[in-house]
Amino acid sequence: MPIPKRAITTGRLVLRPVQTTDAARAVDILSVWGVSRNLSRTAFPPDPCEIERWFADHAREWEMGEAYRFAITRNGTMIGVVDIDRVVRAEARLGYWLDRAAWGRGYASEAGAALVRFAFSVARLTVLRAGHACDNPASGRVLTKLGFTRSRAAPVFSRPRGETIMQWRYVLRQGSADTDAHDLDEQDRVRPLSLGRLLMSSPLTDEDLPLRAYEARDVEF
Repeated sequence: MPIPKRAITTGRLVLRPVQTTDAARAVDILSVWGVSRNLSRTAFPPDPCEIERWFADHAREWEMGEAYRFAITRNGTMIGVVDIDRVVRAEARLGYWLDRAAWGRGYASEAGAALVRFAFSVARLTVLRAGHACDNPASGRVLTKLGFTRSRAAPVFSRPRGETIMQWRYVLRQGSADTDAHDLDEQDRVRPLSLGRLLMSSPLTDEDLPLRAYEARDVEF
């Protein structure tokens, strides 16, 4: 049975399930190079049609239990997206991206903490994975504050940069997370891939792809 769609309220934010009408705002946010350079599969400049298709696919993803994506809103304005993607056998990936103007205010940690609680308490997951570009240490600090443990570095292809970069990968297991947002000062071989996986969320690893192709993707931080 699908998880009911409900908004999540934190100290300063409201996280609501994304809507198709959020696509235009997403294009605005992703049109800033400082944001898109930390993604892996999003074109730069962003392709409005591609982003519209991604948002249009969310209802199906949620219904099928493949991904749970939330718009991060502050005073009614969307400032980013936080999501849980690639849900397989009680494991999934955590990812997010924020408007450049919203950086440095702790929103990433606040939204991330809320999604960790959702993942373990509502979606009943037991393991979350995440990653970030090695040249984006701020995201590493956020993940560490959420309780994630860094595991290894791996090469991934960055579509907006047009080159292979190194990515740090992290894991968080149920029972090891400190997810009180108020305590955070910052924020089988080849599996079928949804449109959301191909466009915007969570890192692919070499296990996701046929042996003839080596291309992974970075998480959006």
